[in-house]
Amino acid sequence: MAKKAIFIGATGQNVGKTTLCLGLLSGLKKRFARVGFIKPVGQQHVKVEGGLCVDKDAVLFKEYFKLTSDYADMSPVIIPSGFTRRYLDGEISESGLADQIQLAYRKIVQSNDYTIVEGTGHIGVGSIVNMCNARVASDLGLEIVIISLAGLGVAHDELALNLALCHAYGVKVKGIILNRVLNDKRAMISEYFPKSLKKWGVPLIGCVPYNELLSTPSIKDFSLLFNAPLLFGEKHRFRHFARVRMVAGSLDSYHADIIPHELIITPASREDIIMATRQRCMHAMQLGIDFEAGMILTSKQTPSAHILRAMRGLDIPIMYVPQGSYEVMKTINAFTAKIRVEDTSKVEKAISLVEDNVDFEMLY
Repeated sequence: MAKKAIFIGATGQNVGKTTLCLGLLSGLKKRFARVGFIKPVGQQHVKVEGGLCVDKDAVLFKEYFKLTSDYADMSPVIIPSGFTRRYLDGEISESGLADQIQLAYRKIVQSNDYTIVEGTGHIGVGSIVNMCNARVASDLGLEIVIISLAGLGVAHDELALNLALCHAYGVKVKGIILNRVLNDKRAMISEYFPKSLKKWGVPLIGCVPYNELLSTPSIKDFSLLFNAPLLFGEKHRFRHFARVRMVAGSLDSYHADIIPHELIITPASREDIIMATRQRCMHAMQLGIDFEAGMILTSKQTPSAHILRAMRGLDIPIMYVPQGSYEVMKTINAFTAKIRVEDTSKVEKAISLVEDNVDFEMLY
């Protein structure tokens, strides 16, 4: 069987490219004996064995799918802080970067029947070092699939910009996958978006529906965001919440409005609110119900010893952040969580959504 590969790009950041790649790789593994993954140019990175810096997505895919390729090949080029200045100062050569990517890609492709090559950001990301996604796809001789958020006008306009750069580099766009399609607009999008693509001769190969779980961070994500360990409830670190609510009003108002599946943000000094939450959770436990609550205690005043003792046996995730409640809520509202290998509920949901809503035969 001939070796196959596809480049996965996107119209922008946070459109779900990594999530879609998870589902694509899983679906392809059902069709090919060996499927590989490479992210040629990475930005957000972590250190792995030997102190090697690799893109976070390379770690996610290698660990979840138990891929055997070396990290150095799965993530050949990393652009950390200061990298672009060193490149512009002539300390890093363009040809050297291109050679690293080519060598790593050849190694991955040689040992797999199908390879997913994941880009970073929109099609033009990396241009400052002449390694944008379109350039990399062109160098590797790959067709590209572009992920876009669902819609008509806005999605079409964003695609026009990204397609123009693909055409400039002579890269063929194999198809478009729309992500986070709202259920009440799914039929309309499925009918009209292919019509808008006809002038470019590009097919629509998938409409992946919106899923609230995939857009909802866990309290582990918030723990990492604020660099604040959980005080209690570590086993519930990947709990997701239906609502995040800042509580600063009266106890009576809180009593009237408290519901399950909430993450409560309140000052550590509001012991009345904290104890009310404890009481409601304990009552649910007595009825054999998991209230599935969580708390972020805030402000410069740390939780008292009395509160820590009271909450210790409650079995809900609780963390303390030495910032004001408003600042914490503002940070959370601006936060976009990345999918993590440990968050199996998210990974499994992402895989099932993609496998059920993408025409995999169009990727061959």
